[in-house]
Amino acid sequence: AYPSIRGASMKAAYFFFEGNSIRVPFLGIDRQFFDLLRSCGGGIWDRDRRQYVFDRRIIKKETLDRVFSAYCRVLVDKNAPIPLEIRGFRYTPSAGEHAPGLRPLKLPVPPPSLTDAGCIANAQKLPDKFSLHWQKKLEMELHARKYSLPTMRSYLYYNRALCRTLRKVPEEITAENIKQYLAHLDQVLDLSTSSMNLALSAIKFFYGEVLKKDIAHEQHRPHRDKRLPVIFSKSEIERILGMEKNPKHRLLLMLAYSSGLRVSEVVALKKEHIDLARKTVFIRSGKGRKDRFTLLSSRAAQFLTDYCSIYTIGTWLFPGQPASHHLSIRSAQNIFDKAVQKAGIEKDVSIHSLRHAFATHLLETGTDVRYIQTLLGHASLRTTERYTHVARRSVLKIQSPLDTTGE
Repeated sequence: AYPSIRGASMKAAYFFFEGNSIRVPFLGIDRQFFDLLRSCGGGIWDRDRRQYVFDRRIIKKETLDRVFSAYCRVLVDKNAPIPLEIRGFRYTPSAGEHAPGLRPLKLPVPPPSLTDAGCIANAQKLPDKFSLHWQKKLEMELHARKYSLPTMRSYLYYNRALCRTLRKVPEEITAENIKQYLAHLDQVLDLSTSSMNLALSAIKFFYGEVLKKDIAHEQHRPHRDKRLPVIFSKSEIERILGMEKNPKHRLLLMLAYSSGLRVSEVVALKKEHIDLARKTVFIRSGKGRKDRFTLLSSRAAQFLTDYCSIYTIGTWLFPGQPASHHLSIRSAQNIFDKAVQKAGIEKDVSIHSLRHAFATHLLETGTDVRYIQTLLGHASLRTTERYTHVARRSVLKIQSPLDTTGE
């Protein structure tokens, strides 16, 4: 987050101390901050909750002060003597601010100095036990099966994290070690079920297909949370779009909702993927490396035409920095978050909620669930059927039996 104060600007980050973990949610933090988090070691990225989670037994407050000295740090720990601490706040008053009655802000007391031993301990990182030899072996096996790039990155990450956390090379890992690591992901890092399942898939693939050491086959998968998606009303969708003044950003949100696109799909759109005559959007290599067609609304088509008349469109419909690359997923998420904040919507949502709203609103207008499955690109109808649980019953013409007892 980048709060602005008269006469000063600062970068602020939040650290939540909970049990044996430290959560760092992403609130518009830049890439440099993310790289600093990764450099600390002892942490893991929770993609679903968009937060970085550290093992508190490895990362200390002194380490955070040293690494993130350029940031204003908000430390939240309800069990500490001071539940809320603000560190690293810097303020330079502008001219005219020393009027009578204005008290200068008192800067926080700097953290205590470290001993020589403490300085060395803070600089130490957990060793990387996953050697380059095994990394290349895993990459070769994944490439041979044509796994997607995000999957390859995740598989490499979790196998490296397993060895680093347990401080063992792959050959020394046992079935009991894998169970310990999964418990660590839950108890210490508090990862979601989907993230834990991804970690287990990565481990099973490496030890079963690369190391040829089938030690993970008996490990049961974590129970999935049967949560229902949070749904926007149509009026809330209109408020979100109405608050976005940037045409590029508005078109991105409009297409994500009107065509039911994943964020990775909408940022990778090209002008050639849009068929204005047939009112369709072509998705190349979506989830599961599947191509599909979905809807293009008349309103989105008109806005797209106007958008292309203003901007020079090259390869990508939504160019990033540099223009040879498309807009990043994180940038799209930030665009959505800011639009929701401006619209005054307090629901716990993400940009993926636009896709949920697309499916639910189609269902409420009488569209067959199998057509919705095709438009969304779901492999299983069961995945699509969950929207029947959140669709408005009045629209679906479902009555409670109590309302018919007098008939």
